Amino acid sequence: MSDDRPRNDDPDPIPGPDGPADPFEEMVEAETDRDPDLAVIEAGSRTLRAQAGPPQGDGVPARPEDPEVDRALREVESELAGRWGETKLDPSVQRIEALMDVLGSPQRAYPSIHITGTNGKTSTARMIEALLTAFDLRTGRYTSPHVQSVTERISLDGAPISAERFIETYRDIAPYVQMVDEREQYRLSFFEVLTAMAYAAFADAPVDVAVVEVGMGGTWDATNVIDGDVAVVTPISLDHTDRLGGTTEQIAGEKSGIIKKDATVVLAQQPVDAASVMLKRAVEVDATVAREGMEFGVLSREVAVGGQLLTLRGLGGEYEGIFLPLYGAHQAHNAAVALAAVEAFFGIGSEHARTLDIDTIRSAFAAVASPGRLEVVRSSPTVILDAAHNPAGARAAAEAVGEAFGFSRLVGVVGPSADKDVRGVLEAFEPIFAEVVVTRNSSHRAMDPDELAAVAVEVFGSERVQVEPRLDDALEAAITLAEEEGEYAGAGVLVTGSVITVGEARLLLGRK
Repeated sequence: MSDDRPRNDDPDPIPGPDGPADPFEEMVEAETDRDPDLAVIEAGSRTLRAQAGPPQGDGVPARPEDPEVDRALREVESELAGRWGETKLDPSVQRIEALMDVLGSPQRAYPSIHITGTNGKTSTARMIEALLTAFDLRTGRYTSPHVQSVTERISLDGAPISAERFIETYRDIAPYVQMVDEREQYRLSFFEVLTAMAYAAFADAPVDVAVVEVGMGGTWDATNVIDGDVAVVTPISLDHTDRLGGTTEQIAGEKSGIIKKDATVVLAQQPVDAASVMLKRAVEVDATVAREGMEFGVLSREVAVGGQLLTLRGLGGEYEGIFLPLYGAHQAHNAAVALAAVEAFFGIGSEHARTLDIDTIRSAFAAVASPGRLEVVRSSPTVILDAAHNPAGARAAAEAVGEAFGFSRLVGVVGPSADKDVRGVLEAFEPIFAEVVVTRNSSHRAMDPDELAAVAVEVFGSERVQVEPRLDDALEAAITLAEEEGEYAGAGVLVTGSVITVGEARLLLGRK
């Protein structure tokens, strides 16, 4: 797709002889070197987004204030929760394909960027979305899991859809969902219905491009009914091994299924066996590959107040002076991947040999937020939330905390799911936690606190482990431990182990 569109610093439209020019007509006329039909579509898209207004807040919505809307949303949430959960899977896209067919294939109504990998998918998706929005494209983003509200999973124009729109979308597709349920051996799952809702909402908006994160794997993931123009693969490590395989090579085999014919594959740094699988798949389907460390990457990074300052090499050249308000080397690499994905979407590196507008790139990255990813939610003492739930994610978070925060003492609050490599997560955090408070979230998947404590004692020693079965008590205990050093001593608290734990802690700590 071409990137020959007006920049954010274009001069204001010149009034015509009969008064101010119509903004829509001005946008169409500015596209004189483009296909006229495409010009009208893009101008209309930008008009719709301007009417919608800029994204608000950090993208984590509170419960609806209107009691009737809240009641209706709870009804939809209850109906969705009555289906197979995200941890119960049948490795097939048969049901979602049937639903897409009766809905008229809404996922074919727009181009898409499809994202898989083990860690960094949601942050990368948010960065891609911010960049596309900055270049005047109307975006739809589908990510999972959510931090606080299920409505976070479906975003338009950089913000979660409203509760009202979420309810309306569900009700619109509900008769078709029932139709497919009656035909298939198993009912559509929670994730399959949500995926269909996202694709329908994007078509109805309409969006110029969808940014879609897989739920798990790739080949048989419900999102894989799209043919992504760009396939993004963030770093692959061991997670969901019971479903995806016990080696990074096997996991890469499942995730490579999102690479479609003639697509561009943006490949983050990978284990050698995983990279080999991805490259083989790309050859099989005639996809173009852009590799981090070869065609693009991070040239330099330095810690800055509130984040980091980057120089990135993209597919078209270098981008200097980029401020990213997120912490850690892993987020810098996510930024490089996001930039390359957007360049590939615009045809840079193949059709065009140039960079994107640097000021637009800078402003887009500077506005990125990723709730629950080393997110500071309180000071005195500082409380940080991070959704790390596997050893690779925990190691990245631990390294980033050590680099960006000068804590004299750090207390951990850990509440993981029972099906994760809990020992690996605890071992990754052991060097930076002076003490750890083990707890649980409200999910049925949460690990029993006493079982968790037994593992924690083996890793930390009994004198460094405290057990608090309730998350609110665990937070209070950790903050008390941190405050023992005094107001100016530089102690902190890191809450981690699960997205669910982070979401519930966020609410308990007053983030709405």
